Amino acid sequence: MTNPPPPGNWSDPTWSAQPSSPAPDPTLVAGQPVPAQPGPADPYAPADPYAGAQPVGQPMPDYAAPGYAQPGYPPQYPGYGYAPPQKTNGMAIAALVLALVGLASCITAPVGAILGHVAQKQIRLSGEGGAGMAKAAIIIGWILTGLLVLLIAFYAVAIIYAITTGANSDSSY
Repeated sequence: MTNPPPPGNWSDPTWSAQPSSPAPDPTLVAGQPVPAQPGPADPYAPADPYAGAQPVGQPMPDYAAPGYAQPGYPPQYPGYGYAPPQKTNGMAIAALVLALVGLASCITAPVGAILGHVAQKQIRLSGEGGAGMAKAAIIIGWILTGLLVLLIAFYAVAIIYAITTGANSDSSY
């Protein structure tokens, strides 16, 4: 099947059925062969891991010196990340332990409360952690001490009442 001739007076070189001349050889330039270009190296060949290594003590060219940001990057600010945890005051820990032991013994509760006050003063002066423990020891210690005082007062009143009512009554035993 052939195409109709194009309109107008121009001729399409691809339309003719007979090629006018054979196609030129692409490897020949002005009759001379084209020199072969070096091709890519074998991508699977083993590479020398030490080729192009920097001498010891020389900074890498792609990295900035320590303390400086790489070109094109903003500087890093100091203190970025988490702060190291604070040291907890040992007296605050002891105060809380003694105040909680006061739940069972009631004797160590006032000692825990007093140690809590001392620990708070130390924390204010030194900036250590444990302020919450010291405050909890003070609250628990003084509440338990108050309950202990009320319990002792109740026992004293009960003993006094028993003595006064027992002396006035005559028993027939």
